[in-house]
Amino acid sequence: MSIDFQIADSAHLDGVRIVTPSVFEEARGNIWTSYLAADLDALLPDGMTFTHDKFSQSLPNVLRGIHGDHKSWKLVTCVWGEVHQVVVDMREASPTYLKHERFVINRASQRLILIPPGMGNAYYVSGRDGAVYHYKLAYAGAYIDAADQFTVAWNDPRLNIDWPVSNPILSNRDAEAAHGSD
Repeated sequence: MSIDFQIADSAHLDGVRIVTPSVFEEARGNIWTSYLAADLDALLPDGMTFTHDKFSQSLPNVLRGIHGDHKSWKLVTCVWGEVHQVVVDMREASPTYLKHERFVINRASQRLILIPPGMGNAYYVSGRDGAVYHYKLAYAGAYIDAADQFTVAWNDPRLNIDWPVSNPILSNRDAEAAHGSD
């Protein structure tokens, strides 16, 4: 069994990287590696390393985000279930400002998405049994939690995201952002 990654630049958003791990399939299921410091820390700016992991377990039809900040690098994936991952460029000086890219992540299409600072992160849980989502974070200084992050409405008409849902389950934070975009 080989442990390696195919790493590609996004064709749509500068700085976003798509990491496809080697997946070993056999009769019992599969196994894959989500992180090797030598390979994945090399994608970060000099001197920065991943220091913080989080998991989020979500029910079907949940949409989380669009959230972000201007200092955190995020390496995200779905470790169980299926999500529609969306990355939105919220960097006003960027030539791809307000552009987005969407990925379906599931067992058949396992990948990790590296999201640089200034990008919005969101995902919709399309699997009927829910999903488990993993964040690996790198940042300088203290962690920026929800109160210090930006929030953009999942249905913001400027973004024109083709979500596979019209009435998702939202947090209060995301519902308030969506209500403000009407």
